[in-house]
Parts: sequence; structure tokens; C-alpha cells
Amino acid sequence: MRAMDAGLVACEGCGLLCRAPHAASMHCPRCGQPLHWRKPNSLSRTWALILSAYILYIPANVLPMMTTRTLLGSQDDTIMSGVIFLWKDGSWPLAALVFFASITVPLLKLLALTLLVVSVQLKSHWQPVQRTRLYRLVEFVGRWSMLDIYVVTILVALVQLQALAAITPGPAAVAFGAVVVLTMAAALTFDPRSIWDPIGDERGR
Repeated sequence: MRAMDAGLVACEGCGLLCRAPHAASMHCPRCGQPLHWRKPNSLSRTWALILSAYILYIPANVLPMMTTRTLLGSQDDTIMSGVIFLWKDGSWPLAALVFFASITVPLLKLLALTLLVVSVQLKSHWQPVQRTRLYRLVEFVGRWSMLDIYVVTILVALVQLQALAAITPGPAAVAFGAVVVLTMAAALTFDPRSIWDPIGDERGR
């Protein structure tokens, strides 16, 4: 049985479980936030954020992540060129970490969110427990996808102390940061309770 079937609704602000037979017109008695059976326009908002992240994922990996200027000239480095440089330099554990955190994880998050949204739209009964766990995993790893931004920030701070070289963030840094923020926002706007709605609706018939 779902909480909805028992006339209960959880406040999204403070988590209080409220008995609300008319939740659409009620507010949480503890924090005053409006109560909803499900997050309003959850699927449409999540789709908008996912599609925006897909679009920005391309320039995040194609455009330069940082520009290095020395007395000998300047060099633009993308995420992939940085991974290749680390691999050839013998730092293969760091290269694997950057590749996984900066290229693989954002794409897997987007694919996982797409799977969740499509399955909810199709009212799928397929593996609801596993899909819920997948959502929790996507929500958890979101904050760890900013590795490249942290690396660029540290490099900029360190190299600027030297007079012979300078490192500046490239346009890909902005796009990459936007992808991470958009996927985190998409995970927040998606309502995992909707995974169970087709099963609950069928049982209630």
C-alpha cells in the first residue's frame, strides 16, 4: 500500500508525514510548505533538465577545458587530451579516475535518468526496487562529478603564482559545470515515488 492510498502525504520541506485527504489545498502543519501527492510537473521538468544536459555534454567534451600559456606559446586541453597526457606520462590511475569521473559518470547519470523517466512515462512494472536503487545511486554520485572543475581550479591557483606560465579555464569548464548542476537538478525534480504508481494503481482496481 502506498501512503497515498492511506491518505498520507510527506512534506518535501521537513519530511513530516501528514494525514491529508485534500493535500492539494493543504500546507504542512510544521513548516507551512504546500503538500503534494507527487512533485508538480515532475516529468516535464526532469525532461527539460536532461535534454539541456545532453546538449551541453558535447561542448563540455569537445571544447578546451583549460588553456596553458607559457613563453613558448599556448596550448588548449580538452578533458580527453588531459586523460591521454596523463596515461602517456605514466599516471594511469589518475588518468582512469579523470576519465571515469569526468566522461563516464556524467553520461551514465544522463542515461540512468533517461531510463527512469521513460519507464515512468510508459507506466512500466519492470524492476521497481532496482529502479529505485538506481535513482538513489544517481542522487548520491551527483556531487562527485565535479572532479575536473576542482583540478582546473587547483591548477589555476598554483600556476598563477609562477611568472613563466599561466592557466585559464576554458569554455568547456562552464559547460561541464552546467552538465553536473543540470543532472543534479534533474535528480531532484524527478519523483521516485512515481516508479511505484503503476503497480499501486493496478492493485487498487
